[in-house]
Amino acid sequence: MSQADKRRIGGTLHRSDTPRTSAGATSHTPVRKGHIKRGHPVVSRPPPAAAQETTDADSGGEKTPPRPTPAATAADNSRAPEGVRLSKIMSARGMCSRREADELIERGWVFVDGQRVTELGTRIDPEAQITLASEAQQQQAELVTILLHKPVGYVSGQPEPGYQPAVSLIGAGNQFNVEHAPRFRPFMLKGLAPAGRLDIDSTGLLVLTQDGRIARELIGDDSAIDKEYLVRVEGGLAENGLALLNHGLALDGRQLRPAKVEWANDDQLRFVLHEGRKRQIRRMCELVGLKVTGLKRVRIGHVRLGDLPLGQWRFLGKNESFS
Repeated sequence: MSQADKRRIGGTLHRSDTPRTSAGATSHTPVRKGHIKRGHPVVSRPPPAAAQETTDADSGGEKTPPRPTPAATAADNSRAPEGVRLSKIMSARGMCSRREADELIERGWVFVDGQRVTELGTRIDPEAQITLASEAQQQQAELVTILLHKPVGYVSGQPEPGYQPAVSLIGAGNQFNVEHAPRFRPFMLKGLAPAGRLDIDSTGLLVLTQDGRIARELIGDDSAIDKEYLVRVEGGLAENGLALLNHGLALDGRQLRPAKVEWANDDQLRFVLHEGRKRQIRRMCELVGLKVTGLKRVRIGHVRLGDLPLGQWRFLGKNESFS
């Protein structure tokens, strides 16, 4: 046998005697936790398409589940959280404001489908049933809403130099019809805020409330509550001015919602609006040749100013509603 043949046979024996091994021992893909809703078991999900099990040709057809690719893992981690924040749903349903919802959740006074929820940021099924503990219902019943006949010279919101906020008029000395109403207590001022604006040079009905449900009803983006004003004017009304006041004007490049505007008497207009932009009525009148010399809000929804004296206030009655 030649030396070349020995080398050839030796090489063949070396290759054939070497045991073949699988590409790797069978591995276990870590189980990724799915989104957990409170009170529900963990729900497993099938792995992404990029990580589906494949056939290993070197293992005699045995299936080996590979580790997910980096791209698949990144896609799985970037999935948006399921459900909607509990506080957002409570606000949308008119149960309270988001801030108030967080307070109730922290106290353990909120139940979702019968399960108590205490963790802020919890997400739930938008169709879930939400109930409040009796303590929460009692707390909401104690929230006050106040109707003030605001005089000229008071600002409805944040105080301005030289002017006082309207809330400074809320006290025992200015309460109207006190004989037939609950007595004022200083704690009622905590969290009391105006639900809407009334210009510093305007007078009439201003609502101040501790109740986020009422604030949302009056000034929320989807509010359907209308407001009525008596507006004294002077000047010459444009030929089509009344029609434009009802519909056709724009402020700051945005079309105004349709309004109801009519003459109340020779020098006074009645406005009914479904929105409240800054100094809206005064600016509308200027666009049609009129100057406002006096403005008074007399109604918000179903609640009227009535005989409430200037500078005095009263509680919103239990049987009163804005809608």
